[in-house]
Amino acid sequence: MEKVAEHKIKIYTTPSCAYCKMAKEYFKSKNLTWDEYDVSTDIVKQKEMIDKTGQFGVPVIDIDGKIVLGFDRTKINEYLGL
Repeated sequence: MEKVAEHKIKIYTTPSCAYCKMAKEYFKSKNLTWDEYDVSTDIVKQKEMIDKTGQFGVPVIDIDGKIVLGFDRTKINEYLGL
């Protein structure tokens, strides 16, 4: 399998979010690593997410400083160079 370049990925999630789970499964399928923040309990990260996006919806995915709202596979692939 081809090695994917290292990217700094952050995902802001909540435990009940189906699209968050889909995004994490997709990252796993691509052998990517990420930092996950549960914004339902982590108020500091919740504020950070809202400051970045102006919204409360999850998932918010930060790939090397580029923001993806929701599980947008096309945009994720674009930002990852896939």
